[in-house]
Amino acid sequence: MTRKILVTSALPYANGSIHLGHMVEHIQTDVWVRFQKLRGHECHYCCADDTHGTPVMLAAQKQGIAPEDMIAKVREEHLADFTGFLIGYDNYYSTHSPENKQFSQDIYRALKANGKIESRVIEQLFDPEKQMFLPDRFVKGECPKCHAQDQYGDNCEVCGTTYSPTELINPYSAVSGAKPELRESEHFFFKLGECADFLKAWTSGNNPHDGKPHLQPEALNKMKEWLGEGEETTLSDWDISRDAPYFGFEIPDAPGKYFYVWLDAPVGYMASFKNLCDRIGIDFDEYFKADSQTEMYHFIGKDILYFHALFWPAMLHFSGHRAPTGVYAHGFLTVDGQKMSKSRGTFITAKSYLEQGLNPEWMRYYIAAKLNSKIEDIDLNLQDFISRVNSDLVGKYVNIAARASGFIAKRFEGRLKDVSGSALLTKLAAESDTIAEQYENREYARALRDIMALADTVNEYVDANKPWELAKQEGQDERLHEVCSELINAFTMLTAYLAPVLPQTAANAAR
Repeated sequence: MTRKILVTSALPYANGSIHLGHMVEHIQTDVWVRFQKLRGHECHYCCADDTHGTPVMLAAQKQGIAPEDMIAKVREEHLADFTGFLIGYDNYYSTHSPENKQFSQDIYRALKANGKIESRVIEQLFDPEKQMFLPDRFVKGECPKCHAQDQYGDNCEVCGTTYSPTELINPYSAVSGAKPELRESEHFFFKLGECADFLKAWTSGNNPHDGKPHLQPEALNKMKEWLGEGEETTLSDWDISRDAPYFGFEIPDAPGKYFYVWLDAPVGYMASFKNLCDRIGIDFDEYFKADSQTEMYHFIGKDILYFHALFWPAMLHFSGHRAPTGVYAHGFLTVDGQKMSKSRGTFITAKSYLEQGLNPEWMRYYIAAKLNSKIEDIDLNLQDFISRVNSDLVGKYVNIAARASGFIAKRFEGRLKDVSGSALLTKLAAESDTIAEQYENREYARALRDIMALADTVNEYVDANKPWELAKQEGQDERLHEVCSELINAFTMLTAYLAPVLPQTAANAAR
């Protein structure tokens, strides 16, 4: 049965370069999407630049250009980096789009009609030097829960807690460094606390397609911590508005008030998909209606789990849409065992990697070989990277074709002998379902270990039959033809198994 699947990666923010940490997620997603397409399913991969908020506004001011001009330029740079790493989006869009504005306003109106929005006058931090209310990402201070220093005003990157900027200990303005003042302002809130029963059921539930949980076990444990036990909930209502000046979408019937970037950012998934639907004739409603039978998966970093596993499903459900089928979080990338650092030279951008002339498939393979379905950090060890590429891709895989193709071309006019049913090929074919299941379950490390074990088996066959010696012996032409034909067929099968990870190599081999 053909499945209908919408897949997204988290939207990269439009004020910074794409680095290898981003690539972990987009490679993980791309491998899964390519696998689904190779299985014959209707799978659409959509992404976009996340373009709104104060950081973009201030960065554009610093450059002396309009935010619209800056985000258009950044989008082209981001897309070039992702394309360089062979990330095969069906659509790469922008959250600053007419579709996103429409969906954001429609969802807001539906939530308001459903009694899930209320306005309140709140005290908010104000920068007396810059004469502006400070969005939470522009207030820094000490986390009120774990007491980590220099944390942003909306959530702690150390312990994952969310809070309001006024809860920070010793706050300061990230714009001017000034100590903020408290001033009153009317804000709009999404009543997340009222969504707790739905969220408890959804987060602990399974999707109807294969009975698998919506969330990974580690994510579910975090949700239980955030949601509370029994009928009690620790969820607080969510401030979804920001004051001018702000680069974003104005809230309907509320002049000078803008949607907080985290409201319209996930709506960007819908907007990018709608843009694709209108372009190539897909039924958008079939994927987002409340009783949709299609599948929708979000691949994200563990640092934005709160937004994707609580806010987003609640926004969708209570505005009359379907919730995600699954949210798949991954860990961070370290380099040589440490956090990426510009001063240590380990903050590696996608562009710098590509500009060195390094093959993007080497990094795709290395990252995939480290990934599993758990929320675990992975390490890019540069020496291990070199040795694994040389050992697996060159020594084990490509070498199979290299040791057979010359004889086929020179001795047998480029024609293969029919070797279907050979013991070697039967063994390789027998692993197809197992490898497919591993890709499906995002157990890429296990899949690649199994594929390389098969490559070892093929290389053992090479060493046992020594085609270079057969070529020198009289009367061994038929055996040489048979052995080399088996090797080329084996290489074809290994290439099919590796195609989600090495799409360019697979395409070159096919040609």
